[in-house]
Amino acid sequence: MVNSQWSMVNGQLPKVATIGFFDGVHRGHLHLLKQVNQVAQARNLASMVVTFSQQPRHVVSHETKRFYLLTTIGEKLHLLEKAGIDHCEVMEFTSALASLTAYEFMQLLHDKYQVVALVIGYDHRFGHNRSEGFEDYVRYGEELGIDVIQATEYPAVSSSKIRELLLLGDLFIANKCLGYHYMLEGKVINGFHIGHTMGFPTANLQVAEDKLIPANGVYAVWVEQEGHQFQGMLNIGTRPTIANGDERSIEVHIFDFHEDIYNKMLRLSLVKRTRGEVKFASTEQLMLQLRQDEVEIRKILEL
Repeated sequence: MVNSQWSMVNGQLPKVATIGFFDGVHRGHLHLLKQVNQVAQARNLASMVVTFSQQPRHVVSHETKRFYLLTTIGEKLHLLEKAGIDHCEVMEFTSALASLTAYEFMQLLHDKYQVVALVIGYDHRFGHNRSEGFEDYVRYGEELGIDVIQATEYPAVSSSKIRELLLLGDLFIANKCLGYHYMLEGKVINGFHIGHTMGFPTANLQVAEDKLIPANGVYAVWVEQEGHQFQGMLNIGTRPTIANGDERSIEVHIFDFHEDIYNKMLRLSLVKRTRGEVKFASTEQLMLQLRQDEVEIRKILEL
């Protein structure tokens, strides 16, 4: 198990916790986290999220199909911190952990992490026996000294639906479901330098292998680099106009920026998808379109 704590304020207090994978930390998750914080504040306790380093269903069902994430661990912790959560425990979801009953898992939370109140997401189930439900958790809590609270329901928002929207290129609805602009974060790596020859130098981003990459196309983005924010336009795709093969790239042209950021980390916030990927008849036509893209994107980001 990996203990990820970003704040030791009231670190020794008993905790109000909730459990979940929280991929995307979307509006539905934020609704639950708000209730965790409210209970913690009312009782003068610390708030805590228990999450996992990998998708639990892959361990339980032994799925081999690749699973792409809306948020990496780092992004998830960043969003949970922004949501006001005091502590986050990132557990490795092993077969041994999956075999625990709900009672045994609650006992672990109580004995190891001093959890005295557990906020359960609406219709959420955990533990080896999925036939158990909220009434069972309440009964176990009474035996263990954990007050089990059921969160109020939130209008249906799911991580899987957000993944579908992003893959279809519907960034507008995906961002509404998330409650923030979808993020891509990674290291700047060496590219083909083709953008530079056309007057649009780009930073090529290497993101985590399991991070979900939205549909190919051009996006208006905010670029965060070492605490500073810049406007930019992002291209995701295979660069068909220059016949550069099938390798998909993530390239961002940062407006009014001329620093060397090779090997540095960038965080992109995707504001709007302005068009899909297009194969132009010539590089001249592509350059003309890029100029039009820049004008349009600057207007979008200045609103």
